[in-house]
Amino acid sequence: MEKVMRKLSDSILDKISIDFFRNQVLKNAYGNDDTFIAKLDPRMLLIWYVFFALVPWFVSDIVFLLGCFLLVFITTIMAKVAGLVLFLFGLGVFSQTGYLFIVSLLFGGNIETVEPLLILTLKVATVSLASVTVFSGLDPDRLSDGLMWYGCPERLAFSISYAYRMLPMLMEEFQNILLSYRLRGNAPDSTTLFGKVKYLIYQIQVIIHSFYPLMLNTAKRSRTTVEALELKGYRYAAVNKEVKKMKLSALKVTYQDFLFLAVSFLWMAVVILIDTVIFSI
Repeated sequence: MEKVMRKLSDSILDKISIDFFRNQVLKNAYGNDDTFIAKLDPRMLLIWYVFFALVPWFVSDIVFLLGCFLLVFITTIMAKVAGLVLFLFGLGVFSQTGYLFIVSLLFGGNIETVEPLLILTLKVATVSLASVTVFSGLDPDRLSDGLMWYGCPERLAFSISYAYRMLPMLMEEFQNILLSYRLRGNAPDSTTLFGKVKYLIYQIQVIIHSFYPLMLNTAKRSRTTVEALELKGYRYAAVNKEVKKMKLSALKVTYQDFLFLAVSFLWMAVVILIDTVIFSI
């Protein structure tokens, strides 16, 4: 039994390493270029996202919400979202709605409380998965181009793209700070099960202490990047119509885009038809 627990704890500690988190974050931001979602035109994908990000909040029908959830769940699989993001999604949905059902049962609730909580859960899950599909499946540059085409301010569109670009630098800086703390610190012994728990707590404390130097070092490097952009004439290029026209000329709507939108809205039409038939019986 002790050997099994030791192997299990070693496996868990290996999977929650900093390298694992870094690989998962970078894979989610840059490793999905070969998917069907990534090949879609960002303008069409943003139209699709606006529908599934807004409409569920104004509908309380379970059949309709379930149809929306199934569709965005399929698109999330097609986008090949990283496992860490899906785990955080499940944890976030339960923390927002799942605990309410448990609390309601403890304080005199019954099975009738399931329906309103199920509606809320489906709404949150649908909007969250639609966001995950779009922001995981689109390249940062294509996403900013799509926003710019719809009239989004150039600085806001660039900020979104730049935030994605900063991810590798942020993860690298974070790892360097953690290594410096490990060189100067004295980590507890992790040979026993209790020692592994103490080592995990030690790791969490180091991560918390690394937050301030991480923000400070990232701000310094960001300032250097901004100065380099200013020297290259970024402000002029951002407001120049000819430059904007050249930048957006790569956007093209293809047959796949129309097929994706048609299948999505055909699915929703079938869901609405089924819902109408069920309530008419």
